[in-house]
Formats: sequence, C-alpha cells, structure tokens
Amino acid sequence: MASSVNNNEQRQLLLLPGFMLDQTLWDDMREGLQQLGQLHFGDLGQDDSISAMAARVLRQAPPRFVLIGFSMGGYVAQAIMQQAPERVTALALLNTSARQQDPREIAGNKMQLELARQVPFKGLTSRALASSLHPDLAHDRVLLEQLQAMALRNGKEVFIRQLSALRSDGYAELHKIQCPTLIVASSNDQLSSVAESRQMLEQIATARMALVENCGHMTPLEKPQQLLQILSGWLTGIDALPA
Repeated sequence: MASSVNNNEQRQLLLLPGFMLDQTLWDDMREGLQQLGQLHFGDLGQDDSISAMAARVLRQAPPRFVLIGFSMGGYVAQAIMQQAPERVTALALLNTSARQQDPREIAGNKMQLELARQVPFKGLTSRALASSLHPDLAHDRVLLEQLQAMALRNGKEVFIRQLSALRSDGYAELHKIQCPTLIVASSNDQLSSVAESRQMLEQIATARMALVENCGHMTPLEKPQQLLQILSGWLTGIDALPA
C-alpha cells in the first residue's frame, strides 16, 4: 500500500475532541504533536448532529489531513470518512465506538436536555466526570478541574447541541475505510469498551489496534505521553510504507 502521508513538515493533523471538551484536551501532548505535523482543531460545538459537525469540520480543514478523533470526535471522524474519504490520509480513532445509542441512553439524554433548558448550566456532574477517569483517578482534583473547566468554557448551548446529537450505528460503514487506521482503546474505559474497539478493528481492513493499560476514558489526559508515543510510532510506520 502506498503511503499518502508525507514528511513531518508537510503533514497536517486535524484533532477532534470529545463531548464537552475543547482543544486544551491535547495540551499535555501539544509539544510532541507539533513535532509530528501542523495542528488543526475541529469545532464540534456549533451543530446538533454528527453529520453537521463533520461538514463544518471539513469546511474549515486543510485539503488533506491525518484525522484524529477522540470519543465523540471519533463518531464525527467516521462521518467525515463517509463525506470526504479522499481528504483523509490516515485515521486515528481514540476511545470511541461505532455503536448507536440504545433506548435507555436516548431517554437519559432527553431528561438531561429538559433539565438543562430550565436551569443555569453549572458544568458536568461529579459522577459524570469521575466515570470518565480510571477508578484510581476518580478523585484526582487536577484532572477533574481540567474536565470541568472545559465543560464550563463550552457552556449551556454547546451542552444542549452535543447532547442532542444522536449517534447512529456506524459498523456497517467501517469496511469502506481504506486509509491507514489506528484504533486506541484503554483497559479501564467505562464509556467506550475494549470490545467495541475490537469490533471496529474487525471491520476495517487497514486498521491496527493499541491498548493502553491502567487507563480510563480520558487517555489524552491520563496517559498523554504513552498516547503520543503510540501516535508517533504509528505515523512513522505509515511514512515507512513503500510509495
């Protein structure tokens, strides 16, 4: 397979955050990521559907890019692969899934939306924040404050838009992905399971998978240097593919 990713000076990295997160998600990795290419950050806060988020990202993105989607950003990345696969030179899906929301999740989101529209936004609940981290880090004040600060910067309107964005079943579309693909899962992720990552791996012929041990959902915050090493090694491997 010919590599469509050139050297570091020419490589464009487009990073997509998760639910109620922003580009500071990548701060602990930013210096290392800048060594891998020019950084671009997708805005997922202006739309209330995954497809619309993908279309907005594409309008603001460079012509061709390496696409890195974390959590909800992974769903948007999959939508980008459906809308403009020719623009994506390589794809990384971090702590995400192609699973659609089940009726219980949809009902829970509807209840949260009704409440959010009635009261001032005070950020995410302590339970929601803790569930995104490894159990040993569930009371880590620094990490919890980082997550809450991102949620508060996004604010009420983004919360409502992102919570309104329904996720459809994307497994049937994954076999169409032909670019080099990396799937990263974490052993203690309570939000996106290792089994879901393996199911994606089975559907994408060009994919490989890396597992981060002793880590919860928030890999860029919990294990930034290990994740950076995984991404760097993967991109180096792509560069080494014969033209």
